[in-house]
Amino acid sequence: MSRLFGSFNEIEIPRVLRSPLLRLYAWIFGCNIDDMKDPDLSHYPNLAAFFYRELKDGARPVDLDESTIVVSPSDGKILHFGVVEQREVEQVKGLTYNLDAFFGKADDDSEVYGHDRIADSTIADAKESHSHNAAADDEFAVLNGIPYTLDSMIGSGDAMQPALQSLGRQIRDHERLYFCVIYLAPGDYHRFHSPANWVVEARRHFAGELYSVSPYIARTIQNLFVLNERVALLGRWKHGFMSMTAVGATNVGSVVVNFDKNLRTNLREAKLLPGEFSQLSYAPFSPRLGGVPLRKGQEVGGFRLGSTVVLVFSAPKTFQFNVQPDQK
Repeated sequence: MSRLFGSFNEIEIPRVLRSPLLRLYAWIFGCNIDDMKDPDLSHYPNLAAFFYRELKDGARPVDLDESTIVVSPSDGKILHFGVVEQREVEQVKGLTYNLDAFFGKADDDSEVYGHDRIADSTIADAKESHSHNAAADDEFAVLNGIPYTLDSMIGSGDAMQPALQSLGRQIRDHERLYFCVIYLAPGDYHRFHSPANWVVEARRHFAGELYSVSPYIARTIQNLFVLNERVALLGRWKHGFMSMTAVGATNVGSVVVNFDKNLRTNLREAKLLPGEFSQLSYAPFSPRLGGVPLRKGQEVGGFRLGSTVVLVFSAPKTFQFNVQPDQK
């Protein structure tokens, strides 16, 4: 059903009907048209284009103060947040899922379908970008306290090794693993942004179901975020491990990552079985950093309808969330 709805989203709406139909949708789901970069609804040929609308500059100010080390990656409602205890994460109060099941076991090759290859066109885009030269990468690492190893500078024999080291198994004594779950409703802005200054080392795409991730369902189904299709971006920042995972939902298997032209989700003929994942190293983007450098607030990708973003990251034990459950 979700795959069929994805096809329906792509059907072109006659221009004369676009404004009234999309305005009706906006009224039903509470979309703020005033925030849109292009408020002319006749410019959106289908529902998919409207779901993936851009916001005008300044609509979501980003707190760039150095004391604010993590910001919200998206619009949405805070379902739950806190400290990861014994590698268990709470999807809502009282229901947990295992971190290894969510990210995939780094030491279990049987779960890995294969290593994807970065498309030549994607690498070409990276080489053409001024943000991916050695001097800029060195500056990014120094300014943001992100270390890079000798292996990342001279090349490593195992391209996936950085990703396998990024699963948060080695947490320093003065740090903890934290998590935050954000639900995007159908009326929300559907693009997600970088929560911090960090380096994305790898992507893992997990096949799965497309159950609803609404707050009611999240309180009902155990291991909901492990069962659903998801795309995990894994990497590091100045406090160690950092990750951002886009979890698919009903009608929303389509996940976009701006710098990953290989990624294909919500496919009927998907080659992955539930629980398996494909993975891709982003090391070719920057041999010095070993991945893609992202700045706090930078657009990363998005969904084609409402869904969920899960952050899991290490931070000092003094770190505190400045949010409340159900806050939007």
